[in-house]
Amino acid sequence: MIDLKAARSDPDGLRAALARKGGVEAFDNLMEADARWLELVPRVDELRSQTKLKGKPSPEQLEQLRATKIKLQRLEEELAEAEAAREAALALVPNPPHPDVPDGETDEDAVELRRVGEPRAIENPLSHLELGRFDMERAARLSGARFGYIIGDTALLALALFRYALDLLGSKGFLPVLPPVLVREEAMFGTGFFPTDKANIYEVSSDGLYLTGTSEVALAGLHMNELLELDELPLRYAGYSTCFRREAGAAGKETHGMFRVHQFDKVEMYVYARPEDSWQEHERMVAIEEEILQGLELPYRAVDIAAGDLGAPAARKIDLEAWLPSQGRYREVTSCSNTTDFQARRLKVRFRGERGTEPVHTLNGTAAVGRMLLAVLENGQQDDGSVVVPEALIAFGAPQKFSRR
Repeated sequence: MIDLKAARSDPDGLRAALARKGGVEAFDNLMEADARWLELVPRVDELRSQTKLKGKPSPEQLEQLRATKIKLQRLEEELAEAEAAREAALALVPNPPHPDVPDGETDEDAVELRRVGEPRAIENPLSHLELGRFDMERAARLSGARFGYIIGDTALLALALFRYALDLLGSKGFLPVLPPVLVREEAMFGTGFFPTDKANIYEVSSDGLYLTGTSEVALAGLHMNELLELDELPLRYAGYSTCFRREAGAAGKETHGMFRVHQFDKVEMYVYARPEDSWQEHERMVAIEEEILQGLELPYRAVDIAAGDLGAPAARKIDLEAWLPSQGRYREVTSCSNTTDFQARRLKVRFRGERGTEPVHTLNGTAAVGRMLLAVLENGQQDDGSVVVPEALIAFGAPQKFSRR
């Protein structure tokens, strides 16, 4: 959540920043709710002071005291309601975007930063479904639409991809983690997926738990309600987990094959950083993502996501989009976001620094995901339908000569 004190000190500046993200109405509602709360606090404090009498009260004072307590009880109820309304309004205000984030509201408004690698000219390129062994028909009988089996050498290639990413991240100082994928509502709210993205989350209502769409949630929750020491930072984690997304509202988007499915595996970077270091950390994480794609020999481009297309927690997000020959375009395979202190305030993750205790900054970024497997297959395809596997994956168990068996 945003810093309420900062909002009070510069409401016009914050309102202008949030306008770029479509957050004006939520911000105005917050300021109105906060003003109501601020107006009630001194009135309640004044009545509380009137209930403290010295010495033995007279009958008249007792009568006045009873009337004051009745009035105080009513005002305390109003204050509690006002505080609840303010907290609810605060939960809906997104993180303001970084000043350098481009304006716009859709993925078409993203600004291309660079392109790396030249896509091969492939006549009549095959799709990943024709190159790898994915059984979506049997998966649909088992689980419904947009699930898939990954079988044989294709499965070995996928596992090699995740092991390659984890190994590289280990060399960069990231600690590997196998996190829970079922979490409580507190973690979903703390990371900012609730309330705005609740439609995309699978719920296990009988247990009060939710299936996560990214290990970002569990890694963010690893230190919730904790006070960290300055010399512990940065804390860098690499989480590997299966992820689940309902993809509500995805009609009309790319749903062919395994590109947008309900269940997939992913390696996620998550960092707790000092506020003054978080933007440098963001650049470092993007560079790691690029190193991974270069190791996979994938042509890609980096794009700066427009303010109105950012999720609620992100102050800035850089996506890397790999070239998919069968689609003839670049498609997103990684995202790297700096959420500044937005998640940390909600999760109550602080550190003890020179200025006392304050929220940490948190960042998240994709290191490897199933979509990369599709890009590896399509970009490595040969005229005879075989696939040349990147050298980087062979050391981690990928078949040297790939087949669909």
